[in-house]
Amino acid sequence: MISSRKKTDLLGVGLFLAAGIHAFIILGITFKPFDRNRPEYRQQSLEVMVVKRPFEPPEADEKPDFLAQTNQRGGGEESDPIKPQIAQAPALLPLPQPTRAKPLEPERTPQPKDRPLTAETASLRVQAPPPPETTPPPSAKQLLASKQLEIARLTAELERKTLAYAKMPKRKAISASTKEYKYAAYLDAWRRKVERIGNLNYPDQAKRSKLYGNLILHVAVKTDGSVERIRVLHSSGHKVLDDAAVRIVRLAAPFSPFPYEIRKETDILDITRTWQFLRSGRLDSE
Repeated sequence: MISSRKKTDLLGVGLFLAAGIHAFIILGITFKPFDRNRPEYRQQSLEVMVVKRPFEPPEADEKPDFLAQTNQRGGGEESDPIKPQIAQAPALLPLPQPTRAKPLEPERTPQPKDRPLTAETASLRVQAPPPPETTPPPSAKQLLASKQLEIARLTAELERKTLAYAKMPKRKAISASTKEYKYAAYLDAWRRKVERIGNLNYPDQAKRSKLYGNLILHVAVKTDGSVERIRVLHSSGHKVLDDAAVRIVRLAAPFSPFPYEIRKETDILDITRTWQFLRSGRLDSE
């Protein structure tokens, strides 16, 4: 048998549990006034649209309203059958076509209707120029003849240049530094003659003014010893001395003819020498 002490313990535990459960229920449940105007109590709707899958075509209607690419039975929102409209792209505006400018007409003198046409008024009118005459293209015969004439002209020009080059004299430039014996010997004899003539014809104005200086002279001598031309390449600074040097060379000409060894190689000797008019009144050459 269960003792009275144990019964008392069980009863106390049961009463404690019952009191705890009642306290949780009483304290946990609260009551609030119901207000329909508050947002959380407003009724919210949910729209549901049922659409069939593409791979499950709807059943064909025996009496369709319109023809389409697929069956659309039960679709749309209008109660009356309305043909759907397809949006069309706006039409493209035509591009402007280029217009040709009209040719300018010649200005005409306005004539009154009641004024008769006279010779004077008729001359004032501008007449349109006649159309240009079109020349026919040249024939093959004409082209061939023109080509032959051009070839003949070029051939004659080439022959003329060849003859002119063949007739040009052969020139040889020599100076004080020339080492070939045949040219050096002729140059030395030519120099001694110019110095001798120069000292005999020394300019009196240069002696009186005590002018002196150096100049470079170019003398072209032909095969027979005559002078082709004389040029002062570098002036002495005194026109009196430059003119005196040119005059002395002309007085010394003609010179000795070219020896056979020089004549068979050249036609003109271009001699370039430096001439000195000294303080002592003498002419010397370098």
